[in-house]
Amino acid sequence: MTTLSDRIRQVETARDNARRDKEVAQQRIGAVLDAAQRAGRTHLSAEEDAETARLMESRDAAVVEARNASRDLEQLRDAQIEEIEYGKRASQITPTSVRRPAYDRVARIGMEERTYRADRDPNGRGFLTDVSRQFLFGDPGAQERLSRHMQEEQTERGEYLSRAVGTGAFTGLTVPQYLTDLFAPATASLRPFADAACNSHPLPAQGMSIELSRITTSSSAGIQATQNTAVANQDMDDTQLSIPVQTAAGQQTVSRQAIERGSGIDDVTMQDLFNRVATTLDSTLLNQASTGLTNVASSTAYTDASPTAAELWPKIQGAASTVEATLLNMGYATHAVMHSRRWNWLASQVGSSWPFVSTSGMPVNAGGLTLTNEYGPAVRAKLSSGVLVVVDNNIATNFGAGTNEDEIYVVPRNECHLWEDPAAPMFIRAEQPAAASLGVLLVAYAYFGYTFQRYSSGAMAKVSGSGLITPTF
Repeated sequence: MTTLSDRIRQVETARDNARRDKEVAQQRIGAVLDAAQRAGRTHLSAEEDAETARLMESRDAAVVEARNASRDLEQLRDAQIEEIEYGKRASQITPTSVRRPAYDRVARIGMEERTYRADRDPNGRGFLTDVSRQFLFGDPGAQERLSRHMQEEQTERGEYLSRAVGTGAFTGLTVPQYLTDLFAPATASLRPFADAACNSHPLPAQGMSIELSRITTSSSAGIQATQNTAVANQDMDDTQLSIPVQTAAGQQTVSRQAIERGSGIDDVTMQDLFNRVATTLDSTLLNQASTGLTNVASSTAYTDASPTAAELWPKIQGAASTVEATLLNMGYATHAVMHSRRWNWLASQVGSSWPFVSTSGMPVNAGGLTLTNEYGPAVRAKLSSGVLVVVDNNIATNFGAGTNEDEIYVVPRNECHLWEDPAAPMFIRAEQPAAASLGVLLVAYAYFGYTFQRYSSGAMAKVSGSGLITPTF
């Protein structure tokens, strides 16, 4: 008979296999592209193109499978927790006069359990209560549990803990990592672009800036005029690119009454704080002055009072052409990032014509293929040209003279760079800033750095203009 634990292990295996399949497919895609670049070719052969398309379909299917398995796993674990709680209530322990052996006289095998665990405190209520009671009342029990938790974090993730605390001189408590994983996908715009279209790098251990060297003057090569004559020569030169480390943070003052007598403050407070930090990070990548994607992308204008999908299509391809013409053999457009209203409008369009050229595996009478209907970090669809669609509601919708336009960003993934602490550690602390008002302050924050500017303008492109006004359905 299959138990809940057996089923959980099966789903975990399926999820891990799907994640592994995704990574293998991505590595094979990279190998095909690298081989073409090493050969000095700007286009893939027919066989390579077919293989790449097959691998992309396999990767996208694995992404969907892993997401579905994660959802099933969450439901199974909830059921397991309910089963454990029922078993505890059903069990009755009768006290006896037999004394238990002393703690140091009992043999134990294995490892110590974590203080805060997903199976015992799935929503973080115990953790948040301990944080609040420590600062409100100096509760020794809460202090002891939090201290033990911090020792566990120091053992498992000490380098990241000391880095985050030391950099900003911000004394804090590390949030149990399973809570970060639990709360990040909750309702909010969150960070689809950051998760689906950016190269993730570990944040440097020290400093408040990331320094990169850009080659601005290349070497040269030419045809030697005659034997033993000088060959072409040009001195290389570089320019320093300094990327600031920024902090996405949020705070919330919770009443003492809510902590002592309320219910569900873990959902209301922690979930919302984590969601806002994630949303702020992604919105910064897209919209920040000077360095945000909207400000560094080269624009392809689409001006039309009565826009259609057939007219928008060549504009997207024009933006992709700008990227490829700028990067030459160093990259090409891989993702089109658009607001949900723009994607749903595109999906609503019908017609009797279709692209002259489509990628392998694409229906000949369609401009794109939907991969999932879910909003989030997964790729939403694939256009007939092979460009992947990411839907992100952090894209502004108030561009243009009428403040009612959005934009479509056409980008190469290998030139969208995001630095974060490994495992995305986030921190929270509580203090009593207004004792007379019975208020408790909770703060969550995370460090990050990003750049889209390793190459000159044109490496990132966008479609903008009056053709992207609020769509009508």
